[in-house]
Formats: sequence, structure tokens, C-alpha cells
Amino acid sequence: MPESTKKREQSWPFQEAYRLLDRVARARAEKGYLLFETGYGPSGLPHLGTFGEVARTTFVRKAFETLSDCPTELFAFSDDRDGLRKVPDTVPNPEEMQRSLGLPLTQVPDPWGCCPSFGQHNNAKLRHFLDVFGFSYTFKSATECYLSGAYDAALLEVLKHHEAILSVMLPSLREERAATYSPFLPISPVTGRVLQVAIDRYDLTARTITFRDEEGESVELPVHGRTCKLQWKVDWALRWYVFGVDYEMFGKDLIPSFQLSSKICHLLGGTPPEGFFYELFLDEEGKKISKSKGNGLTMEEWQRYAPVESLSTYLFHSPKSAKRLFFDVIPRQVDEYLSFLDRYPQEGAIKQRDNPVWHVHAGKPPAREIDLSFTLLLNLASVCNTENPAVLWGFIVRYRPEASPETMPFLNQLVHYAMAYYRDFVKPYKHYLCPSDAQQEILRLLSTTLQALPSCAADEIQSALYTIGKTHYPDDLRSWFGFLYEALLGQKEGPRLGSFMALYGLPETLALIDEALRRKPESGHGEAE
Repeated sequence: MPESTKKREQSWPFQEAYRLLDRVARARAEKGYLLFETGYGPSGLPHLGTFGEVARTTFVRKAFETLSDCPTELFAFSDDRDGLRKVPDTVPNPEEMQRSLGLPLTQVPDPWGCCPSFGQHNNAKLRHFLDVFGFSYTFKSATECYLSGAYDAALLEVLKHHEAILSVMLPSLREERAATYSPFLPISPVTGRVLQVAIDRYDLTARTITFRDEEGESVELPVHGRTCKLQWKVDWALRWYVFGVDYEMFGKDLIPSFQLSSKICHLLGGTPPEGFFYELFLDEEGKKISKSKGNGLTMEEWQRYAPVESLSTYLFHSPKSAKRLFFDVIPRQVDEYLSFLDRYPQEGAIKQRDNPVWHVHAGKPPAREIDLSFTLLLNLASVCNTENPAVLWGFIVRYRPEASPETMPFLNQLVHYAMAYYRDFVKPYKHYLCPSDAQQEILRLLSTTLQALPSCAADEIQSALYTIGKTHYPDDLRSWFGFLYEALLGQKEGPRLGSFMALYGLPETLALIDEALRRKPESGHGEAE
């Protein structure tokens, strides 16, 4: 452990890990290990918000393992015993699914027809992506916990404390909801649906609850996992109590729920976990992403355009700040990951453990293969207007003769990602600027200057670009480079042009300038200062 707090790691996963050290003795005594948990409601396909919770929890787990020799476990828990409340927008044949409203998710037929149920289909999707990222976890199903009897003793504790639990819950509910609220949701012995009904009688001696079913008939059921489940806030507390959960993350919108569940866990005789809330993920329009609506990015979509490491880096940063999850964040996140990878070897031990790539790679980040950014590759694909990786590799090998797809497999992945992103998000929107007369003169000066350079080194080119920009755009270099991006690349933003031109080659760059000079200026276009 670090000798003093001044030398401690400052990244948020380590700050959380230090907070967990106080629970080590209790965890060892109760279970023999410290237990992390994540929760997932499989009412829709898992999205990046779901994945982010597991990734961030894993960051804290790894940091804790660095500080302590206490064993750890991670339960990825699925609330698949919940009743289907509404049909998601993203499923095929939604009208067929309407017939299953109210059934536990693991009793709803799979609309894709590949799994025994809708809940199991979504569980399989979640587990697949957790496996792709190499997470170490134990999957837990609420359905299995209820039906196996693992919850039976704890359900009797809920029955025993139902009055105290109501005193916690009722003040948080609307008057109409409070009038029928019960910790227990019976499962109809006739229809199999999860019923949201008032409980007329709690009988601790008989260990039963009595209620009126969908037909208005009075029904008495024994309290165990095959005949009922719990309202979700009570259910959350039950998990903590049964398994002895030590740490769990949750969205900012669930802060009041976490507080209520913590009180209920105390009533049952348990100790609530250490909690950490994170801000929500937003779609392109700034709205909360939703499993049922399918807005925002999916995990499959991110993996189509970028390496998984870039996603993990994105999730690492500022978890208590809201984040947009849309396609336009991808290029910058890939380059940010590469930038942190570059810094890592030069950093000291504590600084390295605060570097995002330490967490992304569980303490063992790889060496950077080559100094080429994703944005640069993306713009190379854009200028070449190609979807053939061999074309890009031709430029790369000329720039770095030692490079090849075989010796640099990660770079080869980036090449393919860049072409896919270019094809879907850049190519359809390319628009080349037609330079004004004054701008044409500046382009001719740029061409002459580049031809006079002693070499085609990136730094020399960048210096020449700055010199010309300071002369003709003295108060607005951003506009100067923006003009070059639009005139030469057909887009409003781009890479560090010195590096790009060095990679693309001097003759090819001069050809881009000539092509821009041949365009006729658009009438009314503003000239350079």
C-alpha cells in the first residue's frame, strides 16, 4: 500500500478501492471474499449503459485487488423474474408479444425464436458481450434464485418485517400507489402473470399471503420463490442480504431507490453495499438511452467502427458526468485511447495506475505499435475514397517501411475500422469548398512552400502551415485549418495536417491542392483575411 495519502493513486477507481478496504475483515468473515455486483433488467436488449456498469465495476475491482490480498467475486445479476410491463420498440412481431404482458421475462416467448424465452435471449446477449471484453464474472439469474429456493428463507424474513418495510416504502409513494402497495408480488397460479395487487392478509404463522386474483377471487399462497417475487426496491435489498454484496454501482436516477433499499437491507439484518452513482448516458438529442426504445449506440455498433479498448477508455472518464453515446464520439475516443497508451511507458508507477489504459487492460497495457492516429487513417481513407485496405497500407508502408498487417495487427484493425466509419459517416456528407480568388492565392503559396521544403517530414510541413496561417489568418488560425480541411478533404474537421501530408505524400498533397484550385469559386463566399 502507498506510504502516505499524498502518494496515493488519485483516479476514481482507486479512490473507491481505498474506501472498500474497511469492509475487508467483515467480507472475509462472512463469505471469504469481497463481493461486487452489477444489475441488469432484461426487458430489452443490453446497451452500452449496461455494459458500462460492468466495465466500471471491474475497474474498481482491479484497483481493489492491487491494494488488498482479499479474494473478490463479481456477480452480474439479471432481474429476469420481473413481469413484462410493455413491449419494446425493437422486437419483431410486437403484436404477438402483447399477449405476454405481465408474464415473467423468462416465460415470455423469444420473438427472435433462438432462445427459450425473451429474458434468456437478452441474458445471452449480455453475457456474450461481457465475454468478448474478457470480464471475469459469475452470472446470476433472479429466476433461478427464486425457483431454486435460494431466496425462500429471506422471503420469510421479508414477511416477518413487512410492516417495517411498508413504513419505509409508503412515504416515498404517491397516495394512489401507496393504497395498494405490498413488498410481495404474487404469481397467479392460473395465468402465471406477476400481479400488482394489494395483499389482504399477511400470515406469519401459516407463512402465506392472501390477495384477490385477476377474476376477483380470494387466493392464499405460501411465501416462497415459486409463488411470488418482490417489488424491485425490496428485491434489490434482498439480493444484498442473501449474498452479502459489498459494492454496487447505480445510475444517478436511482439514488433515492438505493437509499430506500439500504434501509430495507438493515431491517432484514444485512449490511448494504458501498454505493457509487454514475451519470446517465444520452443519445444524439441529449435524451436518456433506453433498452426498450433502442436509442443511442449499441455495443455491436461501437465494435463495428472502433476497438473495444476505446469504448472502455470512454467509460473510464468522469463517470459522474453525463455522456453522449452516439457515432460522432467514436473517432476522438479512439485517438484518446492511443494518446494514453503513448504516455504510459514514460509515467511513474502511481501515475501509470491512474492512466486509463492501466484500467482498460487490467494493469498490463500493450506497447503502441506505430504513431498513426485513427483520425489520420480516417482522413486517408476519405482522400483516397476507398474501401480497400490495401490502398491505405500502400501509404502506410511508404511512410513506415517496417509496417505490415502481420507485424502490426492492431493497426490493421484500425485501418478496417477507419474505412467502415468513412463509408457510413463521412462519405455521404463530403462537400468540398470552392476557394475564393484570395484563397486560391494562398493555396498557390502553400504549394510553392511545400515544394521548397528540404524534406517531407511531418514537423516541417506543420511549421510551414503555421507560418502561412499566421500571415493570412493572424487572428484566427482555427479558420485557416478549417479552410484547408474543407478545400482539401471535403470536411469541416480533420487530423494534424503535417502528419497527414507526410503520410499521404508530397506529390499526392500537391495534387489535392491543384484539384482545389481547379474548382470554380462559389458566389458570395467570404475571402480569407
